[in-house]
Amino acid sequence: MNRREFLKKSAKYAVAAAGAFSLSGAESLLGSERGVDLAAVKGGTPGKMFDAGINALGGIKNFVKPNQTVVVKPNIGWDVIPEYAANTNPELVAVIVRRCIQAGAKRVYVFDHTCDNWIRVYKNSGIEHAAKTAGAVVAPGNNESYYHETAVPGGKSLKKTKIHELIFESDVFINVPVLKHHGTTRVTIGMKNLMGNIWDRRSWHVTDLHQRIADFTPVRKPDLTVVDCYRVMTANGPRGVAGGRDVVKMESQVLSRDIVAADSAAARIFGADPMDIAHIKNAAERKMGESDLSKLNIRRITL
Repeated sequence: MNRREFLKKSAKYAVAAAGAFSLSGAESLLGSERGVDLAAVKGGTPGKMFDAGINALGGIKNFVKPNQTVVVKPNIGWDVIPEYAANTNPELVAVIVRRCIQAGAKRVYVFDHTCDNWIRVYKNSGIEHAAKTAGAVVAPGNNESYYHETAVPGGKSLKKTKIHELIFESDVFINVPVLKHHGTTRVTIGMKNLMGNIWDRRSWHVTDLHQRIADFTPVRKPDLTVVDCYRVMTANGPRGVAGGRDVVKMESQVLSRDIVAADSAAARIFGADPMDIAHIKNAAERKMGESDLSKLNIRRITL
């Protein structure tokens, strides 16, 4: 890709990101009786955007209570540096961990079932260092013994799967995906990020991937989904290519209790119609969350 093509692509995604913040929907007002369903933040660092977004949702203490255990699940799949945007931004992970501890969390875990070698991924993504420095316990996800077979009630394609024990043992589950391109599903966001909770991802990719993502979503819904759209990989995902040439800096973030709403808003930032993403459409049709952003009370924040 030459410089002119990159600039054109960057401009295209900048327009898409700006459009996501002007979608029709009930704009939240201070003192409104209705709570905020979704916060859309842009124009700051990952940490500052999280603080603004979580405050719009009532503050971290609305999600984390004293002496609770929390699991923070970023996307830590690939052995690349943060600038490639294949993994969740480490600064965002660190801020979430710190805020949970400040809210009184007894213990905060961070983990993922990585695609590349887990030791290298944890290190080179920058997430292990950031999370530990912030006070988290960085747990491994590389051994099948951590995963336990669980039924998937109502699953059309997925009937059972092995799930990492931390997902059920922790009181609070915070899902922190990075928004990026995916060669099979077009985008990776919140629901797709839940695949890092299971042991056997390969079988999902060969059979009904979109349906299985939707089937799995309600098994343990996150209490909060925070979508990292600071740097967005716009092509050649999910790993990206050398030099990170497909990465566009969007400086955006989406936060919601509703994972379907979060994915729908992030899809708009990517420039996609949520109903063109099969797993989002499937989840919405099964009433797992709200995909129609016009029905949400959205707080839009520009820093």
